[in-house]
Amino acid sequence: MRLTWTQPEDLVPHGIRAARLDGIDVDDLAGEWVAAGGSLDAPASGATPRPVSEELRALGRATLSRLDERAAPAELRRVEPDGLDEILASARPVGATGVPADLDDRVHGAWLGRAAGCLLGKPVEKIPREGIRAIARGTGNWPISGYFTEVGLPEDVAARYAWNRRSRSTSLVENIDGMPEDDDLNYPLIALDLLERHGDGFTTDDVAQSWLDNLPGGRVFTAERVAYRNLLDGYEPEVAGAVRNPFRDWIGAQIRTDVYGWTHPGDPVTAARLAWTDARLSHGRNGVYGAMFAAAACSVAVTGVGVAGVLEAGLSVVPPGSRFAAAVTLGAELGAGPRPVEDALDVIHDRYGDLHWVHVLNNAAVLGFALVRGDGDYARTITTAVTGGWDTDSTGATAGSIAGASTGASALPARWVDPLRNRLATSIPGFDGIGFDELSARTVALVR
Repeated sequence: MRLTWTQPEDLVPHGIRAARLDGIDVDDLAGEWVAAGGSLDAPASGATPRPVSEELRALGRATLSRLDERAAPAELRRVEPDGLDEILASARPVGATGVPADLDDRVHGAWLGRAAGCLLGKPVEKIPREGIRAIARGTGNWPISGYFTEVGLPEDVAARYAWNRRSRSTSLVENIDGMPEDDDLNYPLIALDLLERHGDGFTTDDVAQSWLDNLPGGRVFTAERVAYRNLLDGYEPEVAGAVRNPFRDWIGAQIRTDVYGWTHPGDPVTAARLAWTDARLSHGRNGVYGAMFAAAACSVAVTGVGVAGVLEAGLSVVPPGSRFAAAVTLGAELGAGPRPVEDALDVIHDRYGDLHWVHVLNNAAVLGFALVRGDGDYARTITTAVTGGWDTDSTGATAGSIAGASTGASALPARWVDPLRNRLATSIPGFDGIGFDELSARTVALVR
């Protein structure tokens, strides 16, 4: 059995790649690993396990530990700090504003918008852009204007792009019956429960305990799975995410923090502080910035400000010299520019195409582009996000959350909302089958 995201021989290639992206010299470790029979190519998800000796697996663990010992260059650590005070000291926080009169409708729209954006991207997650285009075009859905279908999909297109995802049974327009379970919705439920139980004073220890109590191990992935394993291995929450974890700059923390923004309307700094407390359990630097950006952006989205205000708030709480800020800014500038969608996305893919499809930076650039090009239009925002490829359900969810808050539930198009049936499936205890109206009411109750 090969459990993805945990086996040392699978993590070493990701670890070496992450170190090199940070400017760390690891050629000696890479050479030793290859000489011992290891590969620098990370296996594809679901790939057939490679035979691995116990000696190589032990070397993998040792190599990951040695990678942990190598620090990034001082200049990178200066512009991309990990500590909360250091992050906010180098950022540009904006002041708080008031709670809007229509908060109920906007929070409801944010929940629905997050779900629908996630559901749109779910069946084409990690399929390359050309595959998404071929699938949509082959079924009469190009440019994307509705949920995906396989009715009429040519067999050669289905075969070429491995159209065999398990999510097909719950996320195609012909079989959607409520919002199916997804980690992009599980984590907001965890956040809501944390705030209901502990208020704004929750700690990273509380987040860790909530994961262990409420999240099955098979429902966590990449950085979260490594942190989960480390918690079970006895590491304290403050360090669990930093041990043999090559995924700390990936997107996982960004999908967890919208609720902190929705419950602190117009107060992006407080939302970002809560997001940092959550994100640090599993992520570092740019992975944490993604979480803080999302929380801050959501905090002002529910006040009804436009896209420019959303981006200003999100970027105000992340270090301006960070790679995350640069990625969002590139996407936003392309969104405001004259290039057609596909041409602009080509620029983003040329810049970030060497990153894994779950990395935070490439997806952040697509998010910035989709928000600006969508300009508050819900359908245009989520379809642009999913057209961008990579982690389509996660980026679609965050874009949908922000655009849904800006639109409000009462104005969301029925073709996106009605298939959700006001019902969410989840393995999080106490939430399975819950309605989005109830989730909205519980979220707003935390504000008032």
